[in-house]
Parts: sequence; C-alpha cells; structure tokens
Amino acid sequence: MKKRFWLIGALAFVLASGTQAQDATAIKYASTITASELETHLRYIASEELKGRDTGAEGQKMAATYIKEHFQKYGLKGPVNGDYYQVFELVSNSYPEVQLQVDKSKLQANKDFIFVGDADMKKSQKADVVFVGDGSKESLAKVNVKGKLAAVWAIGGRTQNVVRDVMEAGAIGAIITTMEDQAAFDRLASRYASMGSSGGRLGFERPTQQEPAFMVSATQMAKMFNVSLDDLKAATSNPNIVKPVSSSFQVKKQKRIVSTENVLGYLEGTDKKEEVLVISAHYDHVAPNADGSVNYGADDNGSGTVALMEIAEAFGMAAKDGIRPSRSVLFVALTAEEKGLLGSQYYVENPIFPLENTVNNLNIDMLGRIDNIYKDKEDTDYLYAIGSAMLSSHLKIILDYNNITYTNLNLDYRYDDPNDPNRFYFRSDHYNFAKYNIPSIFFFSGLHNDYHTPADTVDKIEFPLMTTRAKLIFHLAWDLVNRAERNPVDGSNNRGER
Repeated sequence: MKKRFWLIGALAFVLASGTQAQDATAIKYASTITASELETHLRYIASEELKGRDTGAEGQKMAATYIKEHFQKYGLKGPVNGDYYQVFELVSNSYPEVQLQVDKSKLQANKDFIFVGDADMKKSQKADVVFVGDGSKESLAKVNVKGKLAAVWAIGGRTQNVVRDVMEAGAIGAIITTMEDQAAFDRLASRYASMGSSGGRLGFERPTQQEPAFMVSATQMAKMFNVSLDDLKAATSNPNIVKPVSSSFQVKKQKRIVSTENVLGYLEGTDKKEEVLVISAHYDHVAPNADGSVNYGADDNGSGTVALMEIAEAFGMAAKDGIRPSRSVLFVALTAEEKGLLGSQYYVENPIFPLENTVNNLNIDMLGRIDNIYKDKEDTDYLYAIGSAMLSSHLKIILDYNNITYTNLNLDYRYDDPNDPNRFYFRSDHYNFAKYNIPSIFFFSGLHNDYHTPADTVDKIEFPLMTTRAKLIFHLAWDLVNRAERNPVDGSNNRGER
C-alpha cells in the first residue's frame, strides 16, 4: 500500500499526460488475452510438427505463416511494401572437418572441444599452447603468446573479447574455458553438434576471419596441461608456472545461403501516427538434437510469440471497434534470435519506419514459466523487467504505474544492470533497439532446467500467470501509444556496450 501511494504521488508530473485511473477501455481489450487462446496458439507453435522452428527450416516457415495469418485476421497490415515478411539472407557456415591434437591426445570435436572461432585452412598447423591465465592485459603481459595458441581461463568472460585480445597480443588462436560445470559444457557441446548436423552456424556474410578458437571444459584444460584443476585455477595469477604443450590443428569451412524472415504486422495510429511503438518477440528456436529429439521451445520463445499474437489481437479488435491508438504500433515476430539476435539486427539496420520515430521497444522473451529462483517461493506472481531505466527516466515509472493499477505483479529488477553476470541485458532482441537509443524493456520470466532442451514443453507453461504477464505488457503498450508525450531519452544512457 505504501508503495502505491508513494509511486502515484512522486510521479504526478510524469503521469499527467497519461491515464490517472483504470481505463475501462484498456481493461475491456486486455480481457481478450486469455489463457485458453494462448494455449491454443502455443500448442501449434511448439508442436512436434514445427520441429523447434530453427532459423530457415521448414518449421520456422510454418510458424511465420501462422503468425502472418493471425495478423491478417485481426486487421493488421503488412508494412513491407504491402507484405508481412521482411525477408533477408544469412550465410550458414559449417566446419565439416575440425581437428585438434594437444600433446599426444587427439581431441574429439563437439565432445572434448567446441570450435567457436572462424577459419579455413588448406593444411594443418602446429603451435605451442601456452597458459595465459584469465586473458587480461596483465596476464598477457606475463606470457609470450606470439605465434602460439593461448589457453585462457575465462570463467564468466565473453569468448569474442578473449579471442580478440589474445589475437591482438600476437597469438594465432585460442583455447578457452568459460565454465567449470562439466554438465553445462556437455549440453553446449551437444547443441554445437546439432548445429553441425543441421547445416552450421548462421550469420551475415563476411570474409573468413582466420581466428581458430576452441572451447574446452575446465577439466579438459587441466588435462591438456597435465595438472590438477585446483593447480590450474591457482596458476591464473601466475600463468608461467604451467608448462607449454605442443598442438596441431586444422579447420575446413563450407558456406550455404539461408533465407529467413521477420513477420511484421502494423496498426496505424491517428494524430501521432508517425511515431511508432515496436512490440517484439522472437519466434525461432533451435534445431533438433543430433539424436533427432526436438527442442520444442514452448517457453523459449513460443510463450513470447503467442503473447505477441494475443496483444496484437487486442489492439486489432479495438481498432475494428473504431478505437485506434494515437501512435502506431508495429508488431514484429523476429527470426534468428538464437543465432545472435540477427533478426532484430537486420530490422534496425533496415528499418521499415525511421528509428528516430520509434518511441519504444517492448520485447518479450520467455514469459511462461517459474524460474529456478522463484520455484520454491510462496509468491510466484513475478516478472523480470530488464533495461527499463537505461535510457529513459520515465519508462520504468510508467511500467510500475501500470503494474500497480492493473496487474500487481512483483516486478523484479535484479537483472536491470549491464554488469549483471548473466548479461541478460545483452541477450535478447531489445538490445539492438537500445543500441540506437530507443528506450526498451526486455520482459522475461527467467531460466529453468529445461532451457534449450527437449523438456521445454507446453505442459509446463503456467498459462494463468502468463496471461497476467501478457496483460501487463498490453496495458503498458496502450499507455505508451496514447499518452500526450513520448517518454524522453534522458536516462543513464548506459547501454553497457559489449
């Protein structure tokens, strides 16, 4: 109760241009978002038939058709020269032959190591492997890495930065460990194996970077240097005490073109129609595993996809009744998020509407479960909101107001920080909008043990809770598109660049 009175009193100046009490019209159309309809959509999106909706695969195309037809049904227009699809091409890079031998041990790809770099080599190459601790400038200054493979203990670090740093120091490549948990490494290795069997890694076309980079588990790295895991950890501050070992490696690369598409539905506003609110969710997931088992992606991100569809339906039904928003709304089902936020990257680099006229991005990525943090708590009516205060002093305030007015969820802001060790702020599509100074929020229900596994299925979705979460996003969107002034870009401006 105190929070409610404090918030309303403190924000009178912000909310003066918005709704000060419950909006009966907003409540009417929010009520069209129902658990039964969310479930109906999700049972198709996360079905066996769609086989995980991997980018460019038949299942992803089938999902795109389903979303497009839903947009059409509720009167949303196709804004891409009259079409609903924003089609673009990616390149699938596969590495059918990757060999790595350390000392006398020949390591097995996607079991003992994962190839995470880029290279195309006509013949094998030999080099010493030197341990460089955590790969910091201080550690690299202690070890001569020129012409060698740099082995980096990068627990909690980012692979791309580590490879860049050691290559700039003169190394010809890197062997990295980023996780101590062997089971986590094994899951990642299985996913890379699946990527290989489904055709490779997707990305935008670019010249081959001769950056051979291999990831291993912590246990494997210790084994490479013939030391204990504890000794290797201790050596991170004094890497020279670990003796170099010999290696040989070779990487061969193949490319193929993959076509994919974002699905866009547009609802034109009235007096401020040139200003656009973008509501997004990625609809792709990941390929079946090497053993053929399907990663259904019910939560990630079937849940966000069907929430997007239901919110679009609510706005569409209001428009059919003659109630159009002041600003325009663009609903975007994004492809290739799982491949590196590529669908949103393509959109912001090829926007259908000028980015300077894009007032906000509300991004939904995993909305349907109770995560490992909340699963044993009494109160599970929560939702994580990430990024709301990064660029605008008003956006978080408006979110809080709509929450206490309509849904009364526990909005958890623990990940609303570019220094969050999970780096969630950088891990979904809102980040590409934020890079262009568009105030954005990433709505997220957190990680669970079924993440990126075949166990992420529809039967585990909390549909009543998910419905409340989706209604909050609808109410926030309704407020943002109807208030007199767009919220300003005047926040911390700390986007936490990678």
